Amino acid sequence: MAACGAPGGAEDLVFVDGRAVAAAGDTLLAFTRQASPEVIVRDRRTGAVYTRARNVLHSPHHIQENAGKWYVSDVETGRSSIVVFSTQWEVERRIPTDTIASAPHQFAVLTDGRIVVEAPGGRLAAISDDSVTTFALVEQSTRTGFVVAAQGGVLHVVPGRAMTLYNQNGNIRWRYRWRFSEAAYLTDLAADAQGRMHLLLGEEGTGQFFAFTLSNITGEVIRWSTPGPSATFVVERMGEIKPDSAARWIQP
Repeated sequence: MAACGAPGGAEDLVFVDGRAVAAAGDTLLAFTRQASPEVIVRDRRTGAVYTRARNVLHSPHHIQENAGKWYVSDVETGRSSIVVFSTQWEVERRIPTDTIASAPHQFAVLTDGRIVVEAPGGRLAAISDDSVTTFALVEQSTRTGFVVAAQGGVLHVVPGRAMTLYNQNGNIRWRYRWRFSEAAYLTDLAADAQGRMHLLLGEEGTGQFFAFTLSNITGEVIRWSTPGPSATFVVERMGEIKPDSAARWIQP
């Protein structure tokens, strides 16, 4: 078991209290918690737990590791940004996103370092060092969508409309219509250490949460969890997804 320090871990933690967990290979897991201005990092090999980015972040949420760097979304006095950290969690730069992104904490870092966000006007925008370009045109909705880096590209989900996987060039790999119950609301997206894609949904009126695994080939739901009273979920070695306890992963 990962929490017991088994080498490599037998489970992939994908959601903690409704937030996606970022994986750096098979070694590290990183996540944030509500009302906590820091990042929690867990070493899957030893079970050791560390806190990082103290006195730097204000209201962090989404995390991604790419090429040894950590990217963390943050909001300070209503202004959103993405903070880039080195492997040692030293601040390298802060990228303002409040004039570009529709949602403050939704972003996906491509392998070439471009950062994709949902922008107004029905498009995904790619932020690079010196420019902002259109990554893809998307379906518009009254609600903002969710994005996560997946399969070398970007998974973009517009609740009530569609789920779309784009490659790194912004071309559609697959698009699957939204077919979940009207009572279901999307909480977050995650890609685990094995590259599998997951959705976390809550059900209005019941207080229950469900996690789903999507097919890399078609986008169809291929696995789903039993309901859980809290929004923490793991994926077992054979791909089965199940509710779990956040406390088990936060304690060393």
